[in-house]
Amino acid sequence: MQSHQIWDSQHECMPREELEQLQLERLQATLNRVYKSVPCYRNKFNELGIVPEDVSSLSDLSKLPFTTKEDLRLNYPYGMFAVPLREVVRIHSSSGTTGKPTVVGYTKNDLKMWSNLVARIMTAAGLTHDDVVQIAFGYGMFTGGFGMHYGSETIGAAVIPMSGGNSEKQIMIMQDYKSTALVCTPSYAISLADLMEKQKIDPQSLSLRFGLFGGEPWSEAMRTEIESRLMISATDNYGLSEIIGPGVAGECYCKKGMHISEDAFIAEIIDPVTCEVLPPGSVGELVLTTISKEAFPMIRYRTRDMTTIDKTGCECGRTMARMKKTMGRSDDMLIIKGVNVFPSQIEEILLAIEGCEPHYQLIVDRKGSLDVLEVCIEVRENIFFDEMKKQRAFLDKVGKNINSVLGVGVTVKLVEPNSIPRHEGKATRVIDRRVF
Repeated sequence: MQSHQIWDSQHECMPREELEQLQLERLQATLNRVYKSVPCYRNKFNELGIVPEDVSSLSDLSKLPFTTKEDLRLNYPYGMFAVPLREVVRIHSSSGTTGKPTVVGYTKNDLKMWSNLVARIMTAAGLTHDDVVQIAFGYGMFTGGFGMHYGSETIGAAVIPMSGGNSEKQIMIMQDYKSTALVCTPSYAISLADLMEKQKIDPQSLSLRFGLFGGEPWSEAMRTEIESRLMISATDNYGLSEIIGPGVAGECYCKKGMHISEDAFIAEIIDPVTCEVLPPGSVGELVLTTISKEAFPMIRYRTRDMTTIDKTGCECGRTMARMKKTMGRSDDMLIIKGVNVFPSQIEEILLAIEGCEPHYQLIVDRKGSLDVLEVCIEVRENIFFDEMKKQRAFLDKVGKNINSVLGVGVTVKLVEPNSIPRHEGKATRVIDRRVF
């Protein structure tokens, strides 16, 4: 069966003992390189009185300092590069959603490795050289478009580099060019489904079979909605510019977590407050170390993404650890009245309620000394124009469901269909009006 193929079985199905030995060798080589070539790392190591030789096992990784976005800002633009600029063949930068963009570089070897890592997640999702992949991520400095593009070409699929936006044309191309796979953010996939409904296009009339979605956290309920409305198999994949772009991890057809390419990255889970490494299975912040990148190696990079890691084997045959869908970020995690709230948790609750649209916004404010959370939800027209009594009952139900799951009271506000701004990239889910 197509979906059971594995792109690089030598690495993806490696016995854990061998994999960990490979990780250690690659880690030691990386540490030597950064100590020699990246002043920021040399200074950090020296401050802690550490030399690369002190790392003789994977557990020694916890002795090493973290790298944060702040380090990247202080060394903007090229201070973290481990090779001279003449060896860099590509420069990208992060989307800059949380401040100044971080600049990343790739050597020729890095690009080849990146293409292969993305080829793995595309193959795991079920794609082959017979597919026609429509990429609706923005091209440009953002790594998503190019990363998925080169991965698609590596498996031999035909690529339509459509880029983001222009939804009417996206749908026309999907129809005319017989696209079999769609690559974009999950919120944009919902926008396309909305437009198709408006245009009375039956998704079964399309050739679309797969959706590879990333770039923002999304819930299982949203996956179910996308799959049923677009009639596709929707898989999640994870990446970030500072580490490589897409290709860090991706789901196989089992959809029980995203396989991390552990021969290229070492993943740890830490407590975001104490920075202690947490035992397997704990929920915490994902920390990644690159062990095969030349131009831009990262040691213990704090991703701020909250997740959990499972190292048990998967029925697909891959031995690589799996990370759960990210539950939001440790820095955009909302703390309301002492309760940790992730937008994706609220999304999960909303999508389980008949009549809710997957378009919502969370508005956090402070009244006196208390934090208040307002959940604005778009609802189907029939509910919006229903009599007050029905509206009231609907509002109560949403409020009660959120309270019983999260243990925090919220105000629920219904807004008209299409009144929450649509985004072709990442959706703006949270508006925080609190002044700290």
